[in-house]
Amino acid sequence: MDLLDTLVSKGLRRELPTREEALAVLSGSDEDLLDVVAAAGRVRRQWFGRRVKLNYLVNLKSGLCPEDCSYCSQRLGSKAEILKYTWLKPEQAAASAKAGVAGGAKRVCLVASGRGPTDRDVERVADTISAIKAENEDVEICACLGLLSDGQATRLREAGVHAYNHNLNTSEDTYADICSTHDFKDRVDTVQQAQAAGLSACSGLIAGMGESDADLVDVVFALRALNPDSVPVNFLIPIEGTPLAKEWSLTPQRCLRILAMVRFVCPDIEVRLAGGREVHLRSMQPLALHLVNSIFLGDYLTTEGQNGQADLDMIADAGFTVEGTDEKTMPEDRAEAGDDLAAVGAPAGGRQDLVSVRRRGTGTDLPPNA
Repeated sequence: MDLLDTLVSKGLRRELPTREEALAVLSGSDEDLLDVVAAAGRVRRQWFGRRVKLNYLVNLKSGLCPEDCSYCSQRLGSKAEILKYTWLKPEQAAASAKAGVAGGAKRVCLVASGRGPTDRDVERVADTISAIKAENEDVEICACLGLLSDGQATRLREAGVHAYNHNLNTSEDTYADICSTHDFKDRVDTVQQAQAAGLSACSGLIAGMGESDADLVDVVFALRALNPDSVPVNFLIPIEGTPLAKEWSLTPQRCLRILAMVRFVCPDIEVRLAGGREVHLRSMQPLALHLVNSIFLGDYLTTEGQNGQADLDMIADAGFTVEGTDEKTMPEDRAEAGDDLAAVGAPAGGRQDLVSVRRRGTGTDLPPNA
């Protein structure tokens, strides 16, 4: 049995591939890329059919972060010319969420920059959730507020939060290369706190920060060990004013291989195509829908995304359907299987013309892109 047959067989049984098999997915040639996509697509369809879940970001507090994550335009010392504002009022956040839900979003992700929330910040988020739920009772709420302190995850769940996002971002061995103000274990601890409080765990990675194939496999296996319900895959958006502004190493083919590897390692987990898809996948975005079952609609935290209607058209043209609020995201028996499951470079200078810093939507007088 060749590699792809083995990976498909394992994925259909929810069996983890070996590290060597995962590395082989990343190291193959472009000649067999469509075969890789087709194989991973079989696994994706087994657990999620042709459904695509839409998610919408609301940036509750932009910039002004004391952490020094090298990839982030909101970091300490960032010279990126992004929007900066403190906490939005609940009605402002609810208006932005309404635009995303109107575009088909099943989940609203409430994000705030900073090391972690204070207890007052948790109260602010609770007020915002109440405002959102008053108009969209069935929408899922995911919070992304940084490192959690004792008891905060429980209070967020009681306030109506369904999921908590905190990405591992890169491998434990290389984490210190991108951040010095907290470490890899801090991130793992926060994901586990969210799970212990009964929140759905959402944790992913950022590819394109100069990491090796081994680093990518390491972080995806670390994520799989945490057994999250969703794994966002971000592709670095190099923004002027950040330490990684010149880090242009991704190609569309490389991105597809990374997504395929994640799907094989996380066969029945929601894999979300997140930041950077427009910049790095470009015209090959529809192929990625055969690997992921979830995307962000519209803009990101500090950069502009594809027009919301273009996203919907892309999904329909590729033969997929938008998942409704009345549909379950995960396979029904995934929770029961959880215990068993636990067992090439771009041109120099990159494509700065593709990066647009967000100047509209939440925190501005211009309508959101949804």
